[in-house]
Amino acid sequence: MTGDAGLARLSEALESALAAAGAPEDFSPALERPRDPTHGDWASNAALVLAKRLGRPPRALATLVCELIDPAAAGIAAVEVAGPGFLNFRLSDQSIWPRLAEVLEAGDGWGRTQASPALRVNVEFVSANPTGPLHVAHGRGAALGDAVASLLEWTGHDVTREFYVNDAGRQIELLAESVAARYEETAGRPAEIPEGGYHGEYVRDVASTIRSSAGAGFLASLTPEERRAHFRSEAVRLLREEQAEDLSRFGVKMDLYYSERSLYESGAIDRLLEELEGGGLIYQSEGATWLRTSDLGDEKDRVLIKSDGSFTYFLPDLAYHLDKATRGFDMAIDVWGADHQGHEKRMLAALRGLSYPELLEVLIIQLVTVLRDGREVRMSKRAGRFVTLGELVEETGPDVARYFFLMRRAEVHLNFDLDLALDTSDANPVYKVQYAHARMCSVFRKAGIAAGEIPASLEVPESFGTPAEREVALSVLRLPEVIAAAAANRAPHVVCAYLEEVAGLVNAWYHQGNLDPTQRILAAGPEQAARIRLARAVQLTLRSGLQALGLSAPEAMTRETE
Repeated sequence: MTGDAGLARLSEALESALAAAGAPEDFSPALERPRDPTHGDWASNAALVLAKRLGRPPRALATLVCELIDPAAAGIAAVEVAGPGFLNFRLSDQSIWPRLAEVLEAGDGWGRTQASPALRVNVEFVSANPTGPLHVAHGRGAALGDAVASLLEWTGHDVTREFYVNDAGRQIELLAESVAARYEETAGRPAEIPEGGYHGEYVRDVASTIRSSAGAGFLASLTPEERRAHFRSEAVRLLREEQAEDLSRFGVKMDLYYSERSLYESGAIDRLLEELEGGGLIYQSEGATWLRTSDLGDEKDRVLIKSDGSFTYFLPDLAYHLDKATRGFDMAIDVWGADHQGHEKRMLAALRGLSYPELLEVLIIQLVTVLRDGREVRMSKRAGRFVTLGELVEETGPDVARYFFLMRRAEVHLNFDLDLALDTSDANPVYKVQYAHARMCSVFRKAGIAAGEIPASLEVPESFGTPAEREVALSVLRLPEVIAAAAANRAPHVVCAYLEEVAGLVNAWYHQGNLDPTQRILAAGPEQAARIRLARAVQLTLRSGLQALGLSAPEAMTRETE
């Protein structure tokens, strides 16, 4: 019920009626929207839930509630009993049309709410090893992480977007050795990529760039170890910059790039080991150092330091998350790939043992399959083994790519249909929403009206309010509620579904004028001002919804057929 004053009003009136009917003080009725709009604007199963506790037949209890509820206080025109005892409510016009003033008065802030308490939230996403270009799965994580961060900001939280750079460990050494091998090839000397190394054409590009910038003479003057260190640092820098550029073209801007190597240099890992040892949470076995995660809810104990003295991924990652708490974040939300699912349980267990049981929340994204003509697109010209994010964005544009990544729940596999993504008709959901926004802007241009000068409140004539206009208005008023729910559930796809629903209702309303010219938005008559105001509310709603997802809201668009 967050963000919808009309819903809160109905809920309070319903609670009062239920209390008068004998409901306990702590009972809170549920209200939901009926799937069939003809059943009303809101529905409740409160009578069904309470019937047994109060010893009354559900329909009889529902009928009593209908008699007890105050229609004026509830803001309803009618309430009726349906089926075995459902309560269906229809809002009054006085609960709809005057509230459009809230939308216009809020302007660019329409849809924003203020959470209580407001939290400092660290949203970490992408966090790809700087060993190659970002691929489409990284793109899905980027879209989700950025949208979740945006939705949290729209609900009043203080958010930091963070990228954890895995610039230490064996994969980085393999990158350096792979670049060194390609460098030798550029000098005409045969060399082999190490086992487990990187073979993509981009490695050759990196080697060539390093050779051009440093010069063969400088590189030849270095010892083999110095040269490998130079390859390592430069390759990481170049690939990280390329990843940042890809994200920027995708509309994602990180607030902080956090280096894993800095954990080692700052002594954070040593301090963590001391804390774990002081708390009796680690022990030695078979030459390795283990964390007692089985005592903390994990299925077994986990290795922190292997018998050869090297760290597992678990140890620096735990130190990194403790650093987030030290930096003052109330919550850390991580977006991880499907291959990290097993890591979640051990991290949560370890953080419980370190007295941070509520710090971490993990969002798992499933894989992406890119399809063209119904077949999987498997190869990238440059990366060799996968489709890069940069190539996808170049083909579809950032808005389409982001929307397609967001319109399905993150935890399900996503088929990215390039044919649909490149369609510029209403069949493409993002174009459908953006066209509806642009269409409202075209109404203002045709009317010669500046959108920002449309009055927020006015007297609505009794002749105004067709069923189509009423449905549009009701959908518009739901935006704060939808954004708040999407933020709370880390579910941007909820906003996508909502925007498509609004766009569908708006298109139906707009085309109503094609069937009956007197129903056109700019048709002369006493209803014109009210229709223009409704169009402004629609435009603000669609723009806010798109912006909350990190998408643009064009004011003019041209279809290919035009």
